[in-house]
Amino acid sequence: MTSILSLLLLFTVLVLTAVYFIPFLGHRLGRTLGWYIRRRTADRRAHLLTRAASDEEEHAEQLRHPKAVEDEDWETVESYAAGSAKNGGKAEEDWEGIIGFFHPFCNAGGGGERVLWAAIRATQKRWPKALCIVYTGDHDVDKTQILTRVEHRFNIHLHSPRITFLYLSTRHYVLSSTYPHFTLLGQSLGSLVLAWDAFSLLVPDIYIDTMGYAFTIALSKLLYPEVPTGAYVHYPTISTDMLGSLDPKAATENQGLNAGAGVGLRGMAKRQYWHLFARLYSWVGGSADVVMTNSSWTQGHVRALWGPTRTHAGKPYDVEVVFPPVAVEELEAKIPVSPQTESKREQAILYIAQFRPEKNHNLILRAFSQFSASNSAAAKNAKLVLVGSVRNSEDATRVYDLRLLAHELKVKEKVEFVCDASWQEILNWLSRASVGVNGMWNEHFGIGVVEYQAAGLISVVHDSGGPKADIVTKVDGKPTGYLATTADEFAAAFETALTLDQDEKLALRLRAQQSAKRFTDEEFAKRWTVQMERLIDLQKQNGKYTKRR
Repeated sequence: MTSILSLLLLFTVLVLTAVYFIPFLGHRLGRTLGWYIRRRTADRRAHLLTRAASDEEEHAEQLRHPKAVEDEDWETVESYAAGSAKNGGKAEEDWEGIIGFFHPFCNAGGGGERVLWAAIRATQKRWPKALCIVYTGDHDVDKTQILTRVEHRFNIHLHSPRITFLYLSTRHYVLSSTYPHFTLLGQSLGSLVLAWDAFSLLVPDIYIDTMGYAFTIALSKLLYPEVPTGAYVHYPTISTDMLGSLDPKAATENQGLNAGAGVGLRGMAKRQYWHLFARLYSWVGGSADVVMTNSSWTQGHVRALWGPTRTHAGKPYDVEVVFPPVAVEELEAKIPVSPQTESKREQAILYIAQFRPEKNHNLILRAFSQFSASNSAAAKNAKLVLVGSVRNSEDATRVYDLRLLAHELKVKEKVEFVCDASWQEILNWLSRASVGVNGMWNEHFGIGVVEYQAAGLISVVHDSGGPKADIVTKVDGKPTGYLATTADEFAAAFETALTLDQDEKLALRLRAQQSAKRFTDEEFAKRWTVQMERLIDLQKQNGKYTKRR
């Protein structure tokens, strides 16, 4: 009996040690490593701040000689900052810290990158003395090339002296191709390697993940508990919808890349793996201090996954929706919608999306093929235009495969591919096309869909996610577009949209434009600034902010 009690006592001690002592050691080790990295990178920090001050002085000198200034647009930014203070006077300029934006693919040119650059622009306007650091793996381009692409692709002008790029050497650890199996876990653990790489270059005063690598936030909290962390979530790494899609009864060609995969022994193992990963994802994501999502759909999933952890940790702020910025004002100014312009529209169906598997270009090609095969009057002169950026060789291969599919479907001559289009090219197609399409299941938001609306296109989008919940909604009780799920439904919607009479088309386009006004750059900047103010307040409260003298 004594031996049994001794074993129980020993077991209890071991459990208590595992529960309390090991986490204590983990936190102590994390802080020690964080202290060591911060000390080792102190010289680089001082150098970057000194260089930023020097570049600022050089820029100020150029402003005194306007002919020498290449980017006069920043004068507008500076004037905005001067009037954005809460008291109506000059903007609060006393915060001079470093904000680290974790975005390893910052030069990709997609909607996520537009959010990044608009966020930095809003931050620079509100806190012109802050230094914005972007952790990127785009070694093939320098600062000038990146900012030039930002201007050409998004028409966003940034203040160059106050932005710096730190190049990561371990980006391959987050590529899906690196992990043929257990991809979700592999990429997430790989992001830890990438984040370690980032912190080894520089420890920021505020850390913000803008690409969805939630595990990096947990690492930041482990190493630097005093550093406020923010997350802008475009799409949860895993969601209840993804878990549900494994059910074979719910499987269709449009419900994600793993639809119906929960069958058999392997399917059961995948289901268990995803559920375990969801628990881990909930834990790491819940450590973020400020969480923003790009849509109410994403907000719902993030609240469900991260909410319990955030509540337990006593996080003071709720998960907030900050709709992505879309060039609504510019589109409305450059692409008027009127009876006169209606006659200039072509029978073109436009799809603006990166050439990634989840964008489901295959579905749209098959739907367009069915529509063309109907030989209706609307289909006779119709064409499909696929516009998107090509990030790497995998994307290039995907475009090649799509061209082959168009050939097999006998619509090759009616499908046009526009890769890596400039903003001017996109504007051109938005002014010419009549219909805008999006085929992704559970698209997190859909910046391209808002661009369709702002340009007056009739939207035909997947009946799920952000486009359904937030964008293609009714105005005054009337539709602003059409929802579809299958190839048959998309084909029918193309037919409906292109056969409306002129008055109906014009009324629908105007309602769509009205709907798009909710997603302007200005609205994004306002909401983003509120969240940044929270992060800066937390940073000051933590006592780690020291004003640079």
